[in-house]
Amino acid sequence: MADLARLTELFEPLAAAQGFELVRVKMTGSGDERTLQIMAEDPATGQLVVDQCAALSRAISDRIDEIEEGGEELVEGAYNLEVSSPGIDRPLTRPKDFANWAGHEAKIALSEKIDGHRKFVGELVGIDGDVVTIEDKQAGAVAVPLSKVHSAQLVYTDKLVAATQPLDIAGVEDIEELNEEEEANT
Repeated sequence: MADLARLTELFEPLAAAQGFELVRVKMTGSGDERTLQIMAEDPATGQLVVDQCAALSRAISDRIDEIEEGGEELVEGAYNLEVSSPGIDRPLTRPKDFANWAGHEAKIALSEKIDGHRKFVGELVGIDGDVVTIEDKQAGAVAVPLSKVHSAQLVYTDKLVAATQPLDIAGVEDIEELNEEEEANT
């Protein structure tokens, strides 16, 4: 297992040192097919380009190695490290995400039901204090305590595309994947 709060605490300063903000730290998959997913963004663009992802990935990997060489196991067992930009249909994880993306369609899943519903889809109204409001397509306006939000993300729409800066894919064609033997020698 992995203590995501501890990992976030370790990775936030690494991201900040490069001028980025962490969006999410999440462990996905199971067994030997697990991925430690780190999403970050440049506040100026809302994205990371390939070179920025690579630089942050190296910094995080080096920090993990440093701590684990000191005897603390941060993530039990095998896993892949993935550092990425949040993408256009980005997860909403921070209070400012709910404010910044108000007026756009979102999906919100709750940790427990509110008014008989656990999932809402509709226009994100925004956040006031620690309460998120969404204009659900069926239930109408619903106010949800941020503490009950299990997951939330934007829905890919033409309006969202129009409001988002074009993604910079410079450097994508230069990416080289290493096989396990090449990785071991780096």
